[in-house]
Amino acid sequence: MAANTEAEILQPGHGPAESGIMHAGPTDRSTVSGKLIFAIAVAFSLFQIYTASYTPLSSLVVRSLHVGFLLLLTFALCASLRSNRGGAFWLDWAVGVLGFAIGLYHWYFEYDLLMRAGDPSMTDIVVGLVAVALVFEAARRIMGIALPIVCAVFLAYALFGEYLPSPLNHRGYGFDQVVDQMFLGTEGIYGTPIFVSSTYIFLFILFGSFLERAGMIGLFTDVAMGTVGHQRGGPAKVAVVSSALMGTINGSGVANVVTTGQFTIPLMKRFGYRSEFAGAVEATASMGGQIMPPVMGAVAFIMAETINVPYVEIVKAAIIPAILYFATVLWMVHLEAGRLNLVGLPKKDCPNPLTAIREKWFLVLPLAVLVYLLFSGYTPLFAGTVGLGLTALIILGTSVATLLGPMALRVVFWIALGFAASAFFEYGISAVYLLIGALILFNLFTRGGRETLNLTVESLAEGARNALSVGVACALVGVIIGTMTLTGLGSNFVRVIVSVGEGSLFLSLVLTMLTCLVLGMGIPTIPNYIITSSLVGPALLDLGVPLLVSHMFVFYFGIMADLTPPVALAAFAAAPIARTSGLKIGLQCMRIAVAGFVVPFMAVYSPSLMLQTDDTVATIYVVVKAVISIGLWGAASIGYLRTRLTVLERIWATAAAFLLVVALPVTDELGLALALAFAVYHWWRTRGVTGQRHADRTA
Repeated sequence: MAANTEAEILQPGHGPAESGIMHAGPTDRSTVSGKLIFAIAVAFSLFQIYTASYTPLSSLVVRSLHVGFLLLLTFALCASLRSNRGGAFWLDWAVGVLGFAIGLYHWYFEYDLLMRAGDPSMTDIVVGLVAVALVFEAARRIMGIALPIVCAVFLAYALFGEYLPSPLNHRGYGFDQVVDQMFLGTEGIYGTPIFVSSTYIFLFILFGSFLERAGMIGLFTDVAMGTVGHQRGGPAKVAVVSSALMGTINGSGVANVVTTGQFTIPLMKRFGYRSEFAGAVEATASMGGQIMPPVMGAVAFIMAETINVPYVEIVKAAIIPAILYFATVLWMVHLEAGRLNLVGLPKKDCPNPLTAIREKWFLVLPLAVLVYLLFSGYTPLFAGTVGLGLTALIILGTSVATLLGPMALRVVFWIALGFAASAFFEYGISAVYLLIGALILFNLFTRGGRETLNLTVESLAEGARNALSVGVACALVGVIIGTMTLTGLGSNFVRVIVSVGEGSLFLSLVLTMLTCLVLGMGIPTIPNYIITSSLVGPALLDLGVPLLVSHMFVFYFGIMADLTPPVALAAFAAAPIARTSGLKIGLQCMRIAVAGFVVPFMAVYSPSLMLQTDDTVATIYVVVKAVISIGLWGAASIGYLRTRLTVLERIWATAAAFLLVVALPVTDELGLALALAFAVYHWWRTRGVTGQRHADRTA
């Protein structure tokens, strides 16, 4: 049910009251409650921008206030869903205010808490107990019961694990020690995940929200339709390309499904794709947004902090796998279109991509600056802040430019604004904020300016709303981290995996993959990654897998869990749009997302696939091998290449692809030989025959 819950969260009008929470308040200002919620969301975003820009408070205080805002906004949204103004409505508001007040606790008593560190008072214990309980309840309201149950098991282990048989037991910890671990320090609900949420993640979600409001979705859609819309199976390729482009600014897979899917899924169905295949294409492509640089999913930022590497190293490791992932999805839809003899959109109906870029090129500038800053060694926090500021300048400057009349004056205005904004290199982000302030004043007194300001404020509220599910999940999984650091639970799992891996690394990888997929049935990608990387990551490192590769392996299969039945979050998010079963979509996702299953294994055996070596020849070789393997998997899965494949050919292609993945002695040679023989045989069998004439028109 967890998948249904979060899918419904992003699909207003489905499910119980709590499932509409994410669409309940910040943009609805028709009531006093709605206006108050909107103001809270805007204040939340402004607080995060201010603390990210100037760091006036200690890290622990910022984390605590971040969780306070999350609780206040979550329960306020729950209250807004009540059909009446009875006791439940006021109770939700009271709980939200209590959660925010607890968020002030570390700020107000910061000095006292430092002085009595390790020796909590009774007040500390009571407040901590309430804080943890509220985080559990907020997570239940947003994501369903699965994640709170998993975290409750870990919490119970911290409290009562001493009574378990060896080797699962621990030495025992008092109630006050557990509360201290979970609330007062930086190992529990205020641990690394919430630190990342309160800095990088929130800022980049806000960045994506501003770009979307500025019209980036329209630009991406026009470019995708103009480049691939007229090709064979064009509508499905539009879904893949637009989702890949959306992934560069928005690392949320489910959000991409319900954003681009509203347009692409009906389009694919109209041109002949089956409902389940159309939904699967969108779900698979959208989930790839989490591995598409430069703005990857929230897990990428958590990973950078966890293994203490620059975020740009995560980006570099993800580039080739991300390209392979989306190339695979394009290959799959191309083969399916050939099998069903589907055509593309009429060329005359496709927009000109160059015209779209010429008209909206300025929207790409913040993204270009973001990439430049990341690869120039600036922190993601600074890069994200600057990118957000530049996007706000573009939104506010557009209404000013429209009043200038001649094109020449507009060009001069944008050039001058660009030069002025570049002062951030010398004077920091304050230079950009001064420009924003000047444009705000100008917009207050010009025609159309107030509408632009309203758009900007709504972007702030939208960003806060979009950050809720991620932030609450980050706070709750801190319970797991706190339990593991307190009890040393992970060491037992490491011993099991290492003992298995001594006989077979491949078997250890399969066990790790299954762990990720099973956990992903009930919890989102972020807690899935945190749990699995904490339990299994050290074991893979002991087996000789590079640290970054082992964490990327876990990351990838956390994403694949959202595409794998029986509980496939992205598939269920696409189901109401495609008007078919989420289970059917999930089964198709497993066929289309073959790269997501193949590439992580290949990267473990050949780390150069993730640019972890300086050997260019090795990198080129493994990329070529991956392309051949993925091509074979795709042909075998769809059952089509130049024409429909026979059963023997499908088995042949599968065997060749498998040998190219398993890096054992002579497997590459055998795999390449089988692949070449398969290609020659298939060409010989279909010589003189066009694939289109023999395409299978049936599903």
